[in-house]
Amino acid sequence: MNNLRWRILLIVAIIGACLWAIIPPDKKVRLGLDLKGGVHLVLKVNTDDALRLETETTAERVREDAEKAGVTGLATKVLGPQEFQASGVQPAQNALFTQTATADTLSFNHEGGAGGVYTFRMKPNIALDLARQAVTQAMQTIERRVNDLGVAEPIIALQGSSDDELLVQLPGVTDVERAKSVIQSTALLELKLVEQGPAPTREALLQATSGQEPPNTEVLPGVEGRAAAGEQPQAVFFLVRKVPIITGRDLRGAKEGPDQYNSPAVHFSLKSDAAIKFGKATSENINRRLAIVLDHSVVSAPNIESRIGEEGQITGSFTMQEAEDLALKLRSGALPASLTYLQERTIGPTLGADSIRSGVLASLASLALVALFMLFYYRLSGVNAVVALVFNLIILLGAMSYIGAVMTLPGIAGFVLTMGVGVDSNVLIFERIKEELAAQRGVRASINTGFSRVFLTLIDTHLSALISAAFLFQFGTGPIRGFATTLFFGLISNLFTATFVSKTLFEMVLAERHSDTLSI
Repeated sequence: MNNLRWRILLIVAIIGACLWAIIPPDKKVRLGLDLKGGVHLVLKVNTDDALRLETETTAERVREDAEKAGVTGLATKVLGPQEFQASGVQPAQNALFTQTATADTLSFNHEGGAGGVYTFRMKPNIALDLARQAVTQAMQTIERRVNDLGVAEPIIALQGSSDDELLVQLPGVTDVERAKSVIQSTALLELKLVEQGPAPTREALLQATSGQEPPNTEVLPGVEGRAAAGEQPQAVFFLVRKVPIITGRDLRGAKEGPDQYNSPAVHFSLKSDAAIKFGKATSENINRRLAIVLDHSVVSAPNIESRIGEEGQITGSFTMQEAEDLALKLRSGALPASLTYLQERTIGPTLGADSIRSGVLASLASLALVALFMLFYYRLSGVNAVVALVFNLIILLGAMSYIGAVMTLPGIAGFVLTMGVGVDSNVLIFERIKEELAAQRGVRASINTGFSRVFLTLIDTHLSALISAAFLFQFGTGPIRGFATTLFFGLISNLFTATFVSKTLFEMVLAERHSDTLSI
């Protein structure tokens, strides 16, 4: 009797905890895009940006290494996303240039031309691999940014047959413009030494150089000073070194916080190797300006007053929201290429309400039909199966609520499938009990034998299904993952209710009736 009492208390405690987790459902059950509404986006990854970046980086590396090797008068020019040209190579230096360039351009084919001009073209297989890597990295970066925004169960996947289009679905998002801004921003951070500036115009900045950018430098727009409340900061131009000291790839972390003036800023920390490089560069350039460049625009250019090691800060005319978004972008990493919005659709809650209504009606109809079948075929023992099935669904909902899982239409399909699996488990047990009763083994012995003999079969079938659910979750996209999540917890809760709960209900009935008969 004591054993039965603690079993009942355990069941009541579990059901109570699950009910507490799901009541009221409108506040505690999280809904996906197909039920709650949200934003549906289709984006194109401009893979040519990633190819052009690789081409520009290679061209700059060829020029620098050739100059270090003693090649003079060399100039490089990017002709396209996959092609650049090196010119000015003297005939006597052809062999030296070819030797250094070959080591730097393993991903390029090159050919020599008249007048010391060399043309480099990216190998087709390298271009294809870089494009695929850009799309994969864009997906991963967008996913990290969306997760930091707090979006539940976003869907980020390749769209259609194209290799460069992404589907992004954000359930429950209301601030669409902020989400688009966070997703689309490249967030390419570079820290570069300032050579000249600031100046109010580009012409004024380059006046001393006859309007031409000196070698290894570039002109970037930016802002200067702190704007008063409600005013725009002053737009200026800086002449900076083309090669950055460090980039966003060197960051270990970033978070928003106040600066020394209690204004919004972003504090960052560097990886160990980058910290050494940054510390050396800043110690050698004290009293020079350091441009903090974000997406090819100077957000601030503070003066280097002392050596800067592992930690620093980005200041500018930020609002707190802008500082939070910038820290989020830097933590998630820079996008390898820009994005273009091909499609944007906002899904309202009306469609979600209709879907919920249809899903609930389907689930209730399934439950009613299952209950009628069990009551008709197994008579009063069918009540046991129906109660176990209801408990199964309550535990399933409670488990999903506790882990923050999101309910979707495929998830509702998982609920209906869970009902079928639950009924199947009860049918196996009940049929085994009927066989034992037919062999005149007694009610209690038949129940004990029925549950013990079928238990290993249930373990085997449920374990196989759990493995399938795990693979669906691991390799599937959003809707498939939603189905796999529901199926996973449904199988675990069903194993508990079909064996532990159902047997406890039988024992309760036998303890009260003291009968040697069973209606089954």
